[in-house]
Parts: sequence; structure tokens; C-alpha cells
Amino acid sequence: MAILKVKNSPLAQAFLMGVALCLPLPAAAEEFVTPKGVVELFTSQGCRSCPPADRAFETMVRQGDVVALSYHVDYWNYLGWADTLAKSENTKRQYAYAKAFGRSGVYTPQAVVNGIDHLKGTDAGEINSRMEKLSAGGRGLVVPVKANRQNDQLSISIGKGTGKAEVVVVYFRQRQTVEMMKGENVGQKLDYWHSVTDLQTVGMWDGSPLDITLPAKVMGSDDSDGCAILLQSVDEEGNPAAIMGAAMLVPKSAEL
Repeated sequence: MAILKVKNSPLAQAFLMGVALCLPLPAAAEEFVTPKGVVELFTSQGCRSCPPADRAFETMVRQGDVVALSYHVDYWNYLGWADTLAKSENTKRQYAYAKAFGRSGVYTPQAVVNGIDHLKGTDAGEINSRMEKLSAGGRGLVVPVKANRQNDQLSISIGKGTGKAEVVVVYFRQRQTVEMMKGENVGQKLDYWHSVTDLQTVGMWDGSPLDITLPAKVMGSDDSDGCAILLQSVDEEGNPAAIMGAAMLVPKSAEL
């Protein structure tokens, strides 16, 4: 049986009991990335406005200093092409953000920055500008988060700070190429980067330093080959809110 080790947080220990997290590659094939911000793109293969945003998102990935996560949603599937990467959980996350932002609906392509700001996701320069403004205003990634994988263990280290937040692990696929055979983007063949495959809340942080050790399991080549750790607060209704810290592990074999 896998053993979970949690320091300084009984509540986190309760969350982690029985949880088995997965990482795809040996430790030597992964590298730790220290980010300047988190960008979550909500996109769809069935949305005619999304390809420019997907290309801008690739620019963000290639920068190497951003935790960039792409969530394919399913509400445009009725237009004639079912997004091959879409998940209902991604749609639910976007609607939860909409509630947190006080919006009545959702849109694509939407880029959410640090969990607290949003804009149309087609302009990488403007997205970078938003991250810089948030950081300058003290609303950036203010809590240090580190992660590494050694053999069969994933270790997460979160520093000291103020407030409370969930520790969230987001799994993604580094790169996939899809040709749309129907729908509004018929005939286009696009590369999709950091497409989210799963999201798990694995613990709670109360402002005190927190170390979490999780069992790692090798995943198949058709699933995830990278992961991000988000230290994310929630609002009074449980909707996702400010991301206070983040880290990312990506395969070195996929370096850009």
C-alpha cells in the first residue's frame, strides 16, 4: 500500500488518505518551472474564434515562465464537431469562474489570469501585461510553491503566507495535433498544448509551511505527461478564486 506523508496539517492528511496521484515519466525526465503567473485558457475545437487564441496560448507555453493550462469545454459540440479534448469538468470549472466574477454566462476563448482576472485569450502580449500588473499590485504568485518527483514519489512544498487555500494538482497533455473534419473549423489542423486531462484537490493550506508527499504512478502515453500544482483560494460559495502560488512539472523531452 502506498504511504502518504503530510507535515503540519491534519486537515490535509484527511484529504490525502487513499489518494493516488499519477505522474508519467521518471524523475530524470522532468524539470521544475518557477512561474510568473498562471493562465487558464478555456477553448473549443468547435469555436471559430478559438484558433487564434490557441496559437497565442502556444506562445505562452513557449515562454517557459508561465503555468499555462488549456481547458477544452463541451458546450460548442452541437455545432457539428465534438471537441476531442473536451471534458464536462472543464466546462464546470469555467462556469464556477463565471460565478466568482459575477457573470451570468461564459465565452470562448477566455483566458483567466491568476484566478482573478479574465480577458479574451487571443493576445499573448495583453495576457502578459495583465500578469505583470497583478504582480506589481501584490496580486501575483506571492506564496512559494515547489514540486519535484523522485522515483515513485511526488513532493510538494508550500511556503508561509496569509490566508487559506486548496492544493490542486492539474494534469495535462503536453502537445496534441487534431484535424477538424466537421464544424466551424473544418479543414484546420491545429496543435493543442497543455490540454487538461484531470484536476484533483489533494489538500488544504492554512498559511503555515506545508510539505506533502504523494505516491506517483506511471501513466499511459495517451494520457497526461505533465502536471501543475495550484495553491488556489475559493470564495464563500466554493468557486475558484485567487491563485496564490503555483508550480509546474514538464517532461524535458518536450522542451521547446
